Amino acid sequence: MSPEESRQAEIIEKLTKENERLQAEIERLRKQLEEALRSLKRQAAPFSKGKPKSDPKRPGRKKGSDYGSRAFRAVPDHVDEEIPVPLPKKCPDCGGRVIHGNTQPQFQEEIVRQTIVRRFDVETGHCADCGEHIQGRHPLQTSDALGAAQVQVGPEALTLAAHLIKQMGISHERAGQILEWGYGLRVSRSALCRAMTRLGKKAKPTYQGLQMAVRQSSVNQLDETGWRVAAHLEWLWVCVNAEVTVYAILPGRGFAQAASILGEDYSGFLGHDGWQPYYRFADAFHQTCLSHLIRRCRDMLETASAWAARFPQAVLESLLKGLELRDRYQRQEISWHGLNVATGRLEANIERWLAKTFRDPANRRLSKHLRHEEPWLFTFLHCPGIDATNNAAERALRPAVVARKTWGGNRTENGAKTQQILISVLTTCHQQGKDSFDRITKLFFSATPIVLDLIPNSS
Repeated sequence: MSPEESRQAEIIEKLTKENERLQAEIERLRKQLEEALRSLKRQAAPFSKGKPKSDPKRPGRKKGSDYGSRAFRAVPDHVDEEIPVPLPKKCPDCGGRVIHGNTQPQFQEEIVRQTIVRRFDVETGHCADCGEHIQGRHPLQTSDALGAAQVQVGPEALTLAAHLIKQMGISHERAGQILEWGYGLRVSRSALCRAMTRLGKKAKPTYQGLQMAVRQSSVNQLDETGWRVAAHLEWLWVCVNAEVTVYAILPGRGFAQAASILGEDYSGFLGHDGWQPYYRFADAFHQTCLSHLIRRCRDMLETASAWAARFPQAVLESLLKGLELRDRYQRQEISWHGLNVATGRLEANIERWLAKTFRDPANRRLSKHLRHEEPWLFTFLHCPGIDATNNAAERALRPAVVARKTWGGNRTENGAKTQQILISVLTTCHQQGKDSFDRITKLFFSATPIVLDLIPNSS
């Protein structure tokens, strides 16, 4: 090798090393940028999203035709108290004589800070034949306890507390404060905790019925989030369909836990976020969540170079076209045959892109994920009526996430069991448009566990 060739080889080697160093530095900075963007989106309360607008819109209602729909409180269907409001004797401005014109009604809907105390004079005795202890029970009683436990909190107060704690995510202590401030009823957080445990036992048969309902449903959505039980990490799972929502607090995030909810042989349609263990439901028809993929593509476009952005942009356009096709079919703008043809073109386009080789690491990760998800991207187009996202399951988790941020989780396994039972019953009541207050009160009144009228197709 001549001196000139040797010098050129050294230059090439030096430039190659420098190029590798710069590529590694670019990848390191890109990962830092992606992590910074993700952490920004993870903030619980992003109060500032940049500089304020220089010419913001005026807050509040607009004038004229832009005001929007006008609404007002409806006139109550009954009146409990009538209060006359006479005219003043003299004009407050000049002291002149006041002449009566007419009388106009005004209504006020108010709550009354009042706690009533019931005394039950319970007769006790025993059987003359077997000697068994017997005592009377009034329909308004929620317990047979006497003696040291003779002073109890009523069922409606406890029902309100159950909604505050299990549905609104308020701690036991603060729920007790609300009962005292609002109604003058003093109750400790330990008493509320014990009441929730009793309620959970009475609602257990209903919860078991809801579990059977999700297993028998032809369409379900699954999702999970972290949860704390006795300061240890566990997982709060949710399974949602059109009629029922079931929560389960389980020690893991794998297929075994998912199968304990749906059964290993579940063969219906299953919507989820693409988490790998879900695909072990071999008999199920899957629908991976398009919202997650769309969000991932948009995040990639924020940091990708012009050349690397071509792949996530193409995927994003295909997914959005799939949602547009769904909407057009629902509006009857295209036929069933036209939907199938257009769906086939979308799948062929995705397949062509996935056949390529990508140098960008982010694109390689996306292509690897999509190759796995490819058979289940457009299930909602092959089977109209299936949801393209798992947004329903994510929405079902949000109240629990709020509760987790407020009081951290459950202190005991027994508390976790009570938690999953009660939030399942309360959420399903709301989902079916049924009065949860009456049903929870009914559970408190019942001397034994009962099954509420929340189980689909049950007699």
